[in-house]
Amino acid sequence: MTSDVLVIGSGIAGASTALIAADAGLSVIVLNRAEDPEESNTRYAQGGIIWEGDEDSPTLLEHDIDVAGDEVGNLKAIEMLAEEGPSLVELFLIKRLQVPFDVDAQGRIHRTVEAAHSRPRIIHVADRTGWAIEKALTRELNAHPNIRILTAHTAIDLISTTHHAKKRGAMYDPTKIFGAYALDRKSGVVRTFLASRTVIATGGIGTLWRYTTNPDGARGDGIAMAERAGAHVINMEYMQFHPTAFRKEGCEPFLISEAVRGEGGILVNQQGEPFIGRYLPNHKELAPRDEVARAILKEIELQGIPHVWMDLRPIVQKGVTLEKRFPTIFEKCLSFGIDIRKDPIPVAPAAHYLCGGIRADEFGRTNLENLYAVGECSCTGLHGANRLASTSLLEGLVWGVRAAKHISGTFVKEDLALWQIPDWDESDVEEDQLPKGFAQYFQRLKDIMWEWVGMVRSKEKLERARRELSLMAIPVEEIYRRTKLSDELIGMRNAIQTTLLVTTHACRSKWSRGCHYREDERKVILSTLQ
Repeated sequence: MTSDVLVIGSGIAGASTALIAADAGLSVIVLNRAEDPEESNTRYAQGGIIWEGDEDSPTLLEHDIDVAGDEVGNLKAIEMLAEEGPSLVELFLIKRLQVPFDVDAQGRIHRTVEAAHSRPRIIHVADRTGWAIEKALTRELNAHPNIRILTAHTAIDLISTTHHAKKRGAMYDPTKIFGAYALDRKSGVVRTFLASRTVIATGGIGTLWRYTTNPDGARGDGIAMAERAGAHVINMEYMQFHPTAFRKEGCEPFLISEAVRGEGGILVNQQGEPFIGRYLPNHKELAPRDEVARAILKEIELQGIPHVWMDLRPIVQKGVTLEKRFPTIFEKCLSFGIDIRKDPIPVAPAAHYLCGGIRADEFGRTNLENLYAVGECSCTGLHGANRLASTSLLEGLVWGVRAAKHISGTFVKEDLALWQIPDWDESDVEEDQLPKGFAQYFQRLKDIMWEWVGMVRSKEKLERARRELSLMAIPVEEIYRRTKLSDELIGMRNAIQTTLLVTTHACRSKWSRGCHYREDERKVILSTLQ
């Protein structure tokens, strides 16, 4: 299949790219790994998206983003988001998509505060903001005559002139990307998708850890594909762990939104005592996420308990109806026997958001010609070493629109036939099914990442993880080479590659920054001085 633009992923970043490019008259194909066209990382974003607060300014927002990111972020990217983001929310989400953001008693869009924000500037749809945005985006995608959405398609590899073109001399020229090979899981056929421009918008990597707030698809597919094609991948050590994910034995973890603390939720230990002030006396529950997460971990270790608790009774005392303000959290907790109106919620940190990824510029361009990356799979430098709450949806929107405008403004249709791109070759396939016990590889990988590449790292832990993952990569690659492709096999191969990137970058980065925390930092400093 051929199109002007191929978008891999349909969250807010991919969908906004597709819509703006299609508005400009370009033909767009959107691939979604899931069968449900609304499934994406965006769908699971609870808290909200940044707009603008009273007595707010781009300068204030820039300051908050930079400080939360430990002052190592890309100042150009931070300024762009602060200047362009609020107006895009107004024009695209509020006016065009008519996302039904909550309003206050005066009929104004309600704004709440979240950790490390100096103003209440977060707008939301209860605690289902991502779900509401994704629903509106999918509706618009389906209605657009220039867009075709294909679900249950797992991207395998990017098509590059260096690796795939049969044209003589192609490998000696700078690499161009011309689409992707993808597995149509309904038919089992690998299809060739050729495009003049390709956009990776595959989301994050959180499901590569034992405990996560992310859906199953957040396994690093796009990042692994891009690196194999030659794209630069940076800052992979900066994996943010959300401080408050639901944690109860026998239950799947899920996000307890930042907005819960923003509305007044208090963290308590097993004695019911607020404890965060002992670690973070200035900002307490509203300190940056990496600091709150490490404070919770310290309390867990000090008390010898599996988790701490979030007490929402202070919110009730303010007159807030929890089942209306946080319906998703209310319903899910109730299904596990916890009534948040009177019972504290058991919480502990979980892998949440990647601040690194495929290096992308102010237009989402990568170092490979015709390839763009937007959203969580990309690294524009916006987040630095730690993400400020509710910047992720806004980054996806800003860079999705920027990428689409750059594509449409500079578009020249490629002569794809000239490069002689072949269809997928399955001639080496020997096995029709995965070997028994293959699923254990993925569970082992999650355990390695949680134990040795978690919130607190050291040289010994990271080297052990890299050794174990490298050994695991050998049989996985052998199975990949000889076995008929499946979503599980493609995902495992990408997961190994992505976790090795995280671990290698973390080994190289010997200083604690933001959400990359080295417990052996003092030893590193002393050895350097000697």
